[in-house]
Amino acid sequence: MTAKQGQARRVWIDMTNSPHVLVLRPIIAELENRGWEVVVTAREFAQTLPLLARFGIPHTVIGRHRGKRLTAKAFGMLSRTAAMVRFGFGKGFSLALSHASNDLPVASKLLGIPHVTMFDYEFAKLSHSINVRFSAKALVPDAISVEALAPYGGTPRKVDRYPGLKEEYYLADFVPDPGVLETLGLDTSKTIIVLRTPPSMAAYHRMENPIFDDVLRRIAARDDTQAVVLLRTPDQRAGVADLNASNIVIPTEVVDAQSLVYYADLVISGGGTLNREAVALGTPAYTVFQGIMGAVDKDLITQGRLHCLESAEDLIFDKKPSSDDRVRRDVGDLVDRITAVAKPATPERAVTR
Repeated sequence: MTAKQGQARRVWIDMTNSPHVLVLRPIIAELENRGWEVVVTAREFAQTLPLLARFGIPHTVIGRHRGKRLTAKAFGMLSRTAAMVRFGFGKGFSLALSHASNDLPVASKLLGIPHVTMFDYEFAKLSHSINVRFSAKALVPDAISVEALAPYGGTPRKVDRYPGLKEEYYLADFVPDPGVLETLGLDTSKTIIVLRTPPSMAAYHRMENPIFDDVLRRIAARDDTQAVVLLRTPDQRAGVADLNASNIVIPTEVVDAQSLVYYADLVISGGGTLNREAVALGTPAYTVFQGIMGAVDKDLITQGRLHCLESAEDLIFDKKPSSDDRVRRDVGDLVDRITAVAKPATPERAVTR
């Protein structure tokens, strides 16, 4: 679906957290291949801006994360949404897209732009009460039922369920770079473990995670293992660094996490995205998530592709067997579903630059 000559097809994409860059990167590329002009805005939070720079995605920074207190989150959303409305006014967007974000769905609704929200965890109730209700479409994995989204305004007409995992789409063109191992000083003769800290800033995950801490202490006591801990926020660094473990690496800059996961023997995460990347790349994965388990992860556990870690003592420190057992899906299918709700093309002369 290529834009017709003399007409502008403009899509507004907003990113508010690090994983959004990875998910939306190939979607942006496919949209541009189809003749769309893509405009990206982003919030300053975690590694969102460094990742956008790493992938060379032009963007406009609007706002920052306001912390984990609900009052601060509410103020941050109000102020950023107002800024987004000012940014998007008169720009002639035919479509808007974000992944589990709230600011763009509201701004798009106010501006009359059809918005598509993507997510793969159905129990972020506060967020989905906004982004599903204010969107023209909710694009989710088929493990999530339409009924699960009904409390947020999800209807059979609004909810579009795609097959598989989002990671099987955005990692389809992924080629691992072994240079990440040398950069981090990792010894491939040892068991390499990648850990992602729990999402302590998220409204749906407020408790501390003792299992994750126990895992770190168990790794620190072994000399046949090396671990890389990927932090979500800078304030999590002290809790890991206090172990003073020579076999635990805490990167100070953004790393190629997907290559790291590919070459790792084991992935342990307190969230979801890194574990599902491991599943998609054929690396054994354990979840220590202590919130309400979502349908996608439940399905992966049932299939034996993801494991729920209930105690650090249950970990087995083995090297993974060599294989390239990956599922690759066509991102074009997602783009077909996304663009189906777009407004008709706007004549270029009417677009305000």
